[in-house]
Amino acid sequence: MDQAIISNIAQQALLTVLYISAPILGLSLLVGLAVSIFQATTQIQEQTLSFVPKIIAVAAAIIIFGPWMLNKLMEFTRGIYLNMNAYIK
Repeated sequence: MDQAIISNIAQQALLTVLYISAPILGLSLLVGLAVSIFQATTQIQEQTLSFVPKIIAVAAAIIIFGPWMLNKLMEFTRGIYLNMNAYIK
């Protein structure tokens, strides 16, 4: 295996991880920001108020974006397996 091939595979893997995690992290960030603004406005400092909406948002993001994330992961894996002969030579 050539160093360029390994670098290309690592780059594709990192981009795939970034694409897969972006919807969940983005939605969690937005919900956390909204809850923080709500807590600062109402001066309610309940600890569970920040965690429960984020857990619900992450679960909803997995349900909504799950098929798309699985498709991206299968495309990456399929590409690795189909090009395995080219990588080994």
